[in-house]
Amino acid sequence: MIKIAPSVLSADFSCLGEELAEIKAAGADYVHFDVMDGLFVPNISFGIPVLRSLRKCSDMFMDVHLMIDRPLRYVKAFCDAGADLINVHVESDTENNIFLALEEAKALGRRIAVTLKPGTPATAIEPFLPMLDMVLVMTVEPGFGGQSFMHDQLEKIRTLRSWLDEINPLCDLEVDGGITPETAPLALEAGANVLVAGSAVFGKPDRKAAIAALRGEF
Repeated sequence: MIKIAPSVLSADFSCLGEELAEIKAAGADYVHFDVMDGLFVPNISFGIPVLRSLRKCSDMFMDVHLMIDRPLRYVKAFCDAGADLINVHVESDTENNIFLALEEAKALGRRIAVTLKPGTPATAIEPFLPMLDMVLVMTVEPGFGGQSFMHDQLEKIRTLRSWLDEINPLCDLEVDGGITPETAPLALEAGANVLVAGSAVFGKPDRKAAIAALRGEF
């Protein structure tokens, strides 16, 4: 099943509750919540108070992508604020601390994921694959919206899909960056089943049609 996860980064921040209600009605499966700390990535977005506020007004699945340094420090706080899935970057800490972050989120009843930057090889997350609920491949450099899809990441997606089919077939494979109706079929053909989209959903007047277009439903 193809799942669509609109990124809050592209929503209208003056009415986030209404924006989430609209994408839910339009058929979105998840909300992708990009947390940036200005250290791990060169930008700052939002954090725990915003997530907590959105949790009060929405029952949508919150896919929380922690683009932050040493995420173990904040896993419990984001879980307590309403995250349904905690997603950490493999590059953000030592392998042992990444394991600890994932295990803490799992112990708190959350789903867990690991993300790869474009320059990071697929092999970097091999140790984590059996325990994961999701793998995220970045098809842009993390930190800013509106970038173009990196086609050279398709081979990484194919590789990870083949490994997951063998090791952990129930694990989702998510792609984030430059997803449009033109690039979505490429990511899906390579093996992804969850698509993060920002302006391709929130930037369109008809969100239902935009989500359908990403699924290939014309």
